Amino acid sequence: MFGDMMGMMNKLKETQQKVEDTKKRLDTVLIDESSNDNKLKVTITANRKIKSIEIDESLLEDKEELEDYLILTLNKAIEKATSINENEIGAVAKEGMPNIPGLDMFK
Repeated sequence: MFGDMMGMMNKLKETQQKVEDTKKRLDTVLIDESSNDNKLKVTITANRKIKSIEIDESLLEDKEELEDYLILTLNKAIEKATSINENEIGAVAKEGMPNIPGLDMFK
């Protein structure tokens, strides 16, 4: 029994390292999003860090319009990044979880 417990602990440590490695890799996964008319373009990582924002000159004339564009476009990018992030981290975590009957944490 003690050997099984040690094996599970080692597997959990291994999984923690894989999750950390995946998080680092997700810093290199870039998501590009733009407004419907391409007046605003953003690039973020799958870890939801903004890398760049490109703003068409015409948007600089209307503060409220620019704010609306930023909110809509950034939210779309963040939604995509979150989905990628959760899927990647979830897959690694599920792979490393011991098979404990009745404990289906990641379905």
